[in-house]
Amino acid sequence: MEQGTQKVEDFELGEPALVCRWRLAGGRLPLENRHLRALGARVVVGRAVSTQLISWAKQHIEWTLADGSAANPDGVLMLVMDAEGRAAMSVGPYVPLCRVDAAALAERAASAEREAAETGVAPETLWAVCDGALVWGARDGAAAHGAASLVVDLARTLGIEVSRDEGLLSSVAAGDLPEQVFLCSDEHGVVPASDADGDLVERFAAGYAKLLSATKSR
Repeated sequence: MEQGTQKVEDFELGEPALVCRWRLAGGRLPLENRHLRALGARVVVGRAVSTQLISWAKQHIEWTLADGSAANPDGVLMLVMDAEGRAAMSVGPYVPLCRVDAAALAERAASAEREAAETGVAPETLWAVCDGALVWGARDGAAAHGAASLVVDLARTLGIEVSRDEGLLSSVAAGDLPEQVFLCSDEHGVVPASDADGDLVERFAAGYAKLLSATKSR
């Protein structure tokens, strides 16, 4: 059996090499399949996450939520992997962002981009609305994190064009604000910028909120 599939009590995790934080709703994981697909695109210390680890994660999501989500049904599921490929899961409370202005959201996206340079997938990305179209602040070919794939599908449903612009992050950080800006996050969902909000961003935020509500009611 690989180290990555051992039970938590069989070993002690080393220094975390990958930390994923996924939002829960009603003790369930709304974007489970999307998160697992994104996990499969990640790397840990230069090695792709194995299919065995993906299977372990899928199995342990159910076990972890059954054991740990009672105290925090709308909390966060955390998956931690160390450099040896060993992994553990836990559930903790959800803590909303304190600052949601465009500069603060750009700062978070920049941190996620640095993480992506090591792990292959950013857990948060910056988005903008320009001339009625959606701009994703990501380079061509970059793998989508779970929440990002949801936004792309929502845009397709609404008939909204999506393009990528890896320069969006630096532009927003420099104070050059598009019409509307939001952060797309595996932990926080769709977060409109308080100083660059608008109708279209609110539609995406409402779509994400509807998903959480529907998951709770199941």
